[in-house]
Amino acid sequence: MKTTLLSFLFLLILVTGKSFAQDTIPKSKSDTLSNHVDLSFLSGRLISISAHNELQPLTISSYHINDSLLNAPASISILSAQQIQRNNLSDISPILNTLPGVFMQSGGINTNRISIRGIGARTPYGTNKIRAFYGSIPLTSGDSETTIEDIDLQMIDHIEVIKGPLSSLYGAGLGGAILLTPTQATTLGSRSVVSSTHGSFGLVKNTVSYGLSTQGGSLNLSYHKLENDGYRDNSHYNREGVTLAGELFRKEKSKLTYFGNYTYLKAYLPSSVSKTSFDTNPRAAAPTWAAAKGYEQYKSYLGGLAYDWQAADWLKNSTSIFINAKDSYEPRPFDILYQHTTAYGARTQFFGDFNIGTMKSNFIAGLEYFKDGFKGGTYANLYQQNNGNGTLQGDRQTGTGQDRDFINAFAQFRIQLSRKFEVQAGVNYNKTKFDLDNTFPLDTRSSESYSYNGIWSPQLSLLYKPSALQTIYASVSRGFSLPSIEETLTADGTINPNIKPENGYNFEVGGKFYLANKDLYVEVSAYRMQIKDLLVAQRVGDDQYIGINAGETLHEGIEASINYNWQISDSFSIQPYAAASIGHYEFKEFLNNDINYSGKDLTGVPNNKVNGGVTLLIPHGLYLSADYYYTDRIPLNDANSLYSDSSNLLNTKLGWRHEILKGLSTHLSAGVNNITDTRYASMVLVNATGVNGAPPRYYYPGLQVNYYGNVSLSYSF
Repeated sequence: MKTTLLSFLFLLILVTGKSFAQDTIPKSKSDTLSNHVDLSFLSGRLISISAHNELQPLTISSYHINDSLLNAPASISILSAQQIQRNNLSDISPILNTLPGVFMQSGGINTNRISIRGIGARTPYGTNKIRAFYGSIPLTSGDSETTIEDIDLQMIDHIEVIKGPLSSLYGAGLGGAILLTPTQATTLGSRSVVSSTHGSFGLVKNTVSYGLSTQGGSLNLSYHKLENDGYRDNSHYNREGVTLAGELFRKEKSKLTYFGNYTYLKAYLPSSVSKTSFDTNPRAAAPTWAAAKGYEQYKSYLGGLAYDWQAADWLKNSTSIFINAKDSYEPRPFDILYQHTTAYGARTQFFGDFNIGTMKSNFIAGLEYFKDGFKGGTYANLYQQNNGNGTLQGDRQTGTGQDRDFINAFAQFRIQLSRKFEVQAGVNYNKTKFDLDNTFPLDTRSSESYSYNGIWSPQLSLLYKPSALQTIYASVSRGFSLPSIEETLTADGTINPNIKPENGYNFEVGGKFYLANKDLYVEVSAYRMQIKDLLVAQRVGDDQYIGINAGETLHEGIEASINYNWQISDSFSIQPYAAASIGHYEFKEFLNNDINYSGKDLTGVPNNKVNGGVTLLIPHGLYLSADYYYTDRIPLNDANSLYSDSSNLLNTKLGWRHEILKGLSTHLSAGVNNITDTRYASMVLVNATGVNGAPPRYYYPGLQVNYYGNVSLSYSF
């Protein structure tokens, strides 16, 4: 790892040295983002292409201390709407996996795990240790679980991925944060869009949307329905939803933004399979899940309001409130789980700028409150007595109630020391408490409360700009991850007061460079993060895990991305990109059940990940894109006695955009995923155990070669 760090520093010096030899572009020109033709979906990551056919810096969300990606001393990846829709419009995993440092495993559209720089890799099911937002509405529950796959990809304007605990504004999570911005109608007038996608294994997705924008406000309404028979047995998927977003009372210095989303889902679950089944019959479901015809079904509701206003020339405020509710029913082979969750909260933050002498400065300060309430339990599943018809609900087995609430207070400050140097500092304070009620069986009823000590998470960054379009930064920040309520419990269901949140410091250096007359963009970063009080989930039942603090993990690595725009003529260009993550993730100190795993590779995450691609912009509205993914082998257990195989995947897409009549346009596209028909594990279950002598089920088989096509019509009036 020392060798790779030295190589990184040499590369940083080399690129910086080259930047000094170039003409300095005035700041006013570099910050200009108007008159752009957004073709970033064709060119790769983090950039857009201007009407003058050159790469341009992108803006980031208003939640940051500034709106320039180039001036952010952090590793932030941005995906535009076109990038998000680069694949088959139904699956977000191939999109997120183009980003360095981000790894999304997908056992199905509804079964996913996202890890950032190795954080969250050992979660048994789902995603935690990463916070996510849809607009101002948290998609992370009070139980630390994050679900982003329910949001229709065609209703996301862009995505920001903040890697590591570099943003005190989002709770200083160890893994970082994912920000999804809803699509808004921005162009004056009305626009209607109809889209239909059909593909392999019964994939059908239909979307209808309508957008309206006036001087005083906007409305964007969308309905989608997504169905898929599934590649594997017992994997039929059905989701439909309605999304509403817009603005009211829009004035020069204020506006009210509203969001709403309803989702209905019923998705069958094939679960993971053994190595033998993975090799010989990957389309099979796990035998018990197939016999029980296990599935998950729920209705979820999101709603929120955000008011932005300018209190003074130097001061702005943004205040939002939200509510999030979900009713779910999930028959599994071992029981039937039912849950009702309601969350609500509010967030306010102030933005300001002022001068300290001749030095320009900016600040953000605010407060976030979140409360999450849960009631649920389990019933017996009598599927074995149901004559092969699958799930049959039996007697009630357990009943619980949980409440969690927290307060995040945060602040960030930026001061420009000179034309080339600036400092950014921030802090986050978190105070969390929760209540637990065991309500059934009646003879074991109990109520408990627990509160963690307040957690302070500081952050400090130094930014140096050798020229207007190059940035070098260094930062240090502290982050934390709270245990899920399940991880705080003992085997008998009571609270373990000895469980501590994970915490650690992240050290990072990086650079962002526009070169070759702005036709080339390069970004590199190196980081080192050591996590203390590592939370380990120990399995004590079919779906019961308890947590223990079992040691420390080390996360260090180098990330790099490059984008190039080769403009051959006015109507023909070649735009390649490449991204790489070279990591070293290990158990620094890890003693579990009297077994010492210190020095072993961290379970559930590949050390290395490389992807690249190219887009050809061809005359007459044609384009052709291709994406390549390499994923290194993944440790399947803490002992490192088993690894999944490395994989190489290739996807491609051909499209045509054409204006049929004035205001009426069409977009036709078709694509092939996994062209080489590679057999690979799209998700793994770490530390799997066999039941009743059966082999452990580590593998979720990935899709074989599959095809899709899309037709969309849009009419603006």
